[in-house]
Amino acid sequence: MKTALFPGSFDPITKAHVDILERSMSLFDKIYIGIGINGNKKPHLEPETRLEMIKAVFKDYPKIEVVTYEGLTIEFCKQIKAKYMIRGIRTVSDFEYEKAISQMNHALEPEIESIFILSKPGYSSISSTIVRDILRHGGQVEKFVPPAAMPFLK
Repeated sequence: MKTALFPGSFDPITKAHVDILERSMSLFDKIYIGIGINGNKKPHLEPETRLEMIKAVFKDYPKIEVVTYEGLTIEFCKQIKAKYMIRGIRTVSDFEYEKAISQMNHALEPEIESIFILSKPGYSSISSTIVRDILRHGGQVEKFVPPAAMPFLK
């Protein structure tokens, strides 16, 4: 069984995340969406809210399981027996950052491969950071997040 982890903060989940996941579905038998918990960061949405939001977005996707985790992502991959890690790439700077992490992960655990999925051009400017900024300033984010996520953002 081909199992993958799509890790991130998902604070909040965006249409770009959904696109990457939907395009990954045919590659894997099971995909975990792993909400990484970083105690050093103050999230906009609590982990429990992000978990429920993502479950609502992917409620009709039997291959997807949504979980939270702490610690090294590569260790979590081993825990859930994921041999692949999905990473979305929007820009050249994303690629450089993800390449460095992938190489370090490979040094730590050579059997886990990083799979890079390029963002569709229409989604390349969407990031959780920008969506959070729009939310903080009272702006409208409907264009950038999946409809099922909206009730969790009000």
